[in-house]
Amino acid sequence: MKFKNRRNWQIIKQFSIGWTLAFLFLSFVRGEGTVELGSVQFELVEAFLGSILMGPILGSISGIAQVLTEEYGYKQISLQKLLVLRAIFVVLFLTFMILLAYAVYGENITLIEFAFEPGSFAIYFYIVFVDIFMVSLRLVILFFGSNNLWKLLRGKYYTPSDEERIFMFLDLQSSTEHAERLGHITYSKMIQDCFNDLGVVIENEAEIYQYVGDEVILTWKLKVGLRNQNCINAYYHFQKELLKKKDYYLEKYNSQPHFKAGLNEGLVTVTEIGKYKKEIAYHGDPINTAARIQGKCNELQKELLISENLKTKLTETDFTFEELGKIELRGKEKQVLLYAVHKKA
Repeated sequence: MKFKNRRNWQIIKQFSIGWTLAFLFLSFVRGEGTVELGSVQFELVEAFLGSILMGPILGSISGIAQVLTEEYGYKQISLQKLLVLRAIFVVLFLTFMILLAYAVYGENITLIEFAFEPGSFAIYFYIVFVDIFMVSLRLVILFFGSNNLWKLLRGKYYTPSDEERIFMFLDLQSSTEHAERLGHITYSKMIQDCFNDLGVVIENEAEIYQYVGDEVILTWKLKVGLRNQNCINAYYHFQKELLKKKDYYLEKYNSQPHFKAGLNEGLVTVTEIGKYKKEIAYHGDPINTAARIQGKCNELQKELLISENLKTKLTETDFTFEELGKIELRGKEKQVLLYAVHKKA
């Protein structure tokens, strides 16, 4: 597990904040105007200080467990086994907290008496509930995307608005050939693996907008996509990850998946859509143009194509650009000047 991974640190930060807030809430509820039945009394100020100190520590432990689950659990073991492992973690986590509390407060009382004091089970239930809530929230974030979830909750796009964005359409090369050779089930498993490996583009600040069959759409706000050449580096980062796992794909699928991509930028409208299943949608010609550019990769025998609009905004890049001339794109009245992107030697 690589903790330099930005995504992993985000998970740990989310869990640390969540557990700290949960302990602060418990401190307020149990420490303001109540008398404990057990030997440990919740003094409000002391409980607040303890929450601020211990919340990040215990939250980090819970966050690391979630990182390990996402890195090595999903798609590796069955959901039932995953739930059993999570239950075991909760028991161990709860035991650790009891031992920690006993070391601080357990004077003149045995560990068993301390663990089963009156009122203890309410706290244990609260801790289990918080763990379930944090994991459930994480699953919701994975479904919507972290940025999209908060935007939906804030109602940011309830009213349509304009944003200047970069879009990348990524498509599996020779997808029909792969599907016919592997069969639909095995082919779908390969796509699953590819899109799991696509997670590395989070390091390039990419937002995964949509999965459409064997195609995926990535997007960036213009400033973010241009920063550190994120929009282009994401493609090569993904290709590098697939190449690193070459032996795995050859052994399991007798294939080396390769993706081609088209990039464009422009002003699009972003809005919240759906009544019973909400998501954030982008509308505008720049998206359609990006799709058409990607569709030209096979014809032009290039793996990565970008529009003139985007190329002019990229400065001091680590790449070379091969001008291909103005190309007619399906559905476009005017021809579009395209460039093929190559790594510098």
